[in-house]
Amino acid sequence: MTKPPYLSLSGFYFCYFATLGTFIPYWGVYLNNAGFNHQQIGELSALLSATRILSPNIGGWLADSTGKSLAVIRFCCFFAALLFGCFLLPNRYAGLVVITLGFGLFWNVILPQFEAATLHHISQYPRRYSQIRLWGSVGFIAAVLGVGSLLDHQPSAGIPPIVLVLLACNWVVALFVPEIQQHRTDVARGRTLGKRIDKPEVLAFLLVCLLLQAAHAPYYVFYSLYLKQHGYTTALTGGLWALGVVAEIMLFMVMGRLLSYLSLRNILLCSISLGILRWLLLAYYADDLSCLVVAQLLHAATFGGVHVATIHLVQRYFGGRHQGKGQALLVSIGYGLGGLLGSYYSGLFWQAQGGPVVFVLSAACCGLALLIAFVWVGRENTPHLESLG
Repeated sequence: MTKPPYLSLSGFYFCYFATLGTFIPYWGVYLNNAGFNHQQIGELSALLSATRILSPNIGGWLADSTGKSLAVIRFCCFFAALLFGCFLLPNRYAGLVVITLGFGLFWNVILPQFEAATLHHISQYPRRYSQIRLWGSVGFIAAVLGVGSLLDHQPSAGIPPIVLVLLACNWVVALFVPEIQQHRTDVARGRTLGKRIDKPEVLAFLLVCLLLQAAHAPYYVFYSLYLKQHGYTTALTGGLWALGVVAEIMLFMVMGRLLSYLSLRNILLCSISLGILRWLLLAYYADDLSCLVVAQLLHAATFGGVHVATIHLVQRYFGGRHQGKGQALLVSIGYGLGGLLGSYYSGLFWQAQGGPVVFVLSAACCGLALLIAFVWVGRENTPHLESLG
């Protein structure tokens, strides 16, 4: 039995989420400082999410049909970095739209295929996933704290050059991750994917993912601007972002044990319930730092708990043969369509009604997701994770 490449897998997650730790918290602030309004920022974020609807499925089809997931990942890492370099040039809004679409088409292929490759590499040790994935959280923290401190001391520091360097690091590390060994899926077998999707429980699961990402979108797009409006410094904002990810890491560290006692269904339902509380705290108590701290600690559930549950549920619903396409579908429906809807409505309502109304809508999305998940998701009689290795 070949030992999984823990070092290169963990290293890639570190670099990938360090990129996100620079991009997500500070891109909206960067665009706002460049003269774009809240609606335009929401539209650009929605466009980036829109590319997740198409590109992950193309990447999943290529990876599963050729059996070369890492080749697809390396190709997309290279061109994502190349296209992002265009942000270094002077651009008006129309130019940013074109670059955002091009960058997103390559960037949004990468993570679902890497998740599938990771699960393949650790197929004999499924509970090690959380221990590998937590290095992504470490990378996010390092970036969000480092960049936040840099911006406080040098407000003119450019976000695009930092992101570009990190994108280049993604490509370099991907070169060291071994290709997974899998057989090409023939067309006849590929047809069984549709039979998996049309199950009521799977459709309900995908709808829950969509609603949860629609709820998170305002946080990803406007949280830093929201705190700026309430008088918090960039360094403190970075610290609050990092606190949420620290909480996420702590959950990842104990998730292997939790999976021995709790079902994926219970983890998902509990995480969604805490999501309702989190968004209401942001809506009504943003001026209270202690409430912001509690809200960020809940990131362990609203992102970490949901992420682990959904990743393993995709593995359950789609099996080994369709992992690439299954992970791509999760990204397309959840992060893609859900992120698009959430980014768009948050931009519209933020401009017209303000942040509190938007976060109340986020709580409402979680409430609907909780109802759907309670009725349909996770009720199948399937093997417990501890029996899988």
